[in-house]
Amino acid sequence: MTEARTPQTDLKERRGFFAQIYDDMTHFMLTEGWLKAQYLVPIIRSGITSGLVLEVGSGPGYLGLEWLKSTEGTTLKCLDIDESMIATARKHANQYGLSDRVEYVKADASQMPFEDEHFDAVFSNCSLHEWAHPEPILNEINRVLRSGGRYCIVDLRRDMRPRVKRFLWAQTQPEEMRPTCLSAIEASYTVSEIQALLSRTKLQNWAIDKNFWGFTATGQKPARG
Repeated sequence: MTEARTPQTDLKERRGFFAQIYDDMTHFMLTEGWLKAQYLVPIIRSGITSGLVLEVGSGPGYLGLEWLKSTEGTTLKCLDIDESMIATARKHANQYGLSDRVEYVKADASQMPFEDEHFDAVFSNCSLHEWAHPEPILNEINRVLRSGGRYCIVDLRRDMRPRVKRFLWAQTQPEEMRPTCLSAIEASYTVSEIQALLSRTKLQNWAIDKNFWGFTATGQKPARG
């Protein structure tokens, strides 16, 4: 039986040293191939491959930069509430040579500083479980998405098998990130909870696929008739 969801309480600590080890963890996932296989591939497969795209909760920036590398003629805006993460992401954008194609914006995702129907697509990775009030953010995603635009939300799921949970804990590097890995899993949603959550938002035409430790929710905003 899956235990009840426990909201994450360690997010306020994401400053200074934590920002550095979070960056180290994400870089480790990139070098091991997990970031691309588990998170970039579903975004590409969802059809998000062109235009002006928004990433919600960009963290240290690796995923968005890898997405830019994998697409042509695209531009990306990245939204994050943490200034230290944005500073790290800007540094990585310079290292990738992609600063001219990406912009980082510090803001609360429940009140995005963008006009209606501004983006061709929106994606978010491993942020949903962190949002204290996800429905307003999901509705904001719908608002800033143009008619016919696609969205893709990727995250962990709490109903993963116990041995998979143990595997993730053991593989998390640096080891200082292991407690946060467990709290993230405990704060994530089951597939049935995601279905219920999405049904309460303005997002439409969604479908959910699960893998051995997470899920991908994809959809397309209806085109105007």
